Amino acid sequence: MLYTERIKALRNDHDLNQTQVANAIHVAQTTYSDYEKGKVRIPVECLIQLAKFYDVDMNYISGVSDTLCPFPNQ
Repeated sequence: MLYTERIKALRNDHDLNQTQVANAIHVAQTTYSDYEKGKVRIPVECLIQLAKFYDVDMNYISGVSDTLCPFPNQ
């Protein structure tokens, strides 16, 4: 799964809109929308912020792994 699909799925799973997530990672809603559409590559700093915001592993966000958290119960 591509990171664009992952970030959209995470947002929908948490019942958030693009503006809420954009505010959480300190970007404009239009910028975040472009991230989800794949029009603009997400900077690593924003990927880190998204992983922290959703409390998931970076490898999950980036699509490298299907495991939400590499160390369950931490």
